[in-house]
Amino acid sequence: MTNGELEFQHIYDAFWPKIHRYLARLTDSDEADDLTQEVFIKVNRGLKSFRGESQLSSWIYRIATNAALDHLRRPSQMTTEMSSIDTEREEEPVRLRGKVAFIDQQLIRKEMNACIRNVIKKLPEDYRTVIVLGELEEFKNHEIAEILQVSLDTVKIRLHRARKKLKNELENLCCFYRNESNVLSCDLKSAIRQLKESD
Repeated sequence: MTNGELEFQHIYDAFWPKIHRYLARLTDSDEADDLTQEVFIKVNRGLKSFRGESQLSSWIYRIATNAALDHLRRPSQMTTEMSSIDTEREEEPVRLRGKVAFIDQQLIRKEMNACIRNVIKKLPEDYRTVIVLGELEEFKNHEIAEILQVSLDTVKIRLHRARKKLKNELENLCCFYRNESNVLSCDLKSAIRQLKESD
């Protein structure tokens, strides 16, 4: 292997899991594998011209973000994404033991994560991207600014608005509480309404 090939292999090994997870979170797509490969083809092609003007991680995440946004903006993907949201809402299993609202801890966590994923999926692209980068990938604000190539103030404004919108949507969709193990959990309000209606 040449030095360039060794360098790329090292980058690929170090970043593939992170970029795959990021793309899956950002697009919630079954195409995360293909998108990740697309990103690393671009990384490999661009490595020779990378001058280190930004951090390597920021550069790779910028390529990944652009790939994800291009994917989300494809007309066929936008149609599929909207229909998948509707399908998930209609088919999302709500497993209740009789009329008892407490479910096993693992299922509660899974359903809460599904709630949050569905809400994040519906956020405008700019808000979705900063939420995923900041809250899920745990980048600092200045790193997000570097990845998105926007000002720090823009990142702060988008994050503030995105968190507010996410909070409002979650409050409308879910009832949060501490379960018997003191773990923060949630029930879909639609499930609670069903319980009340069946009483």
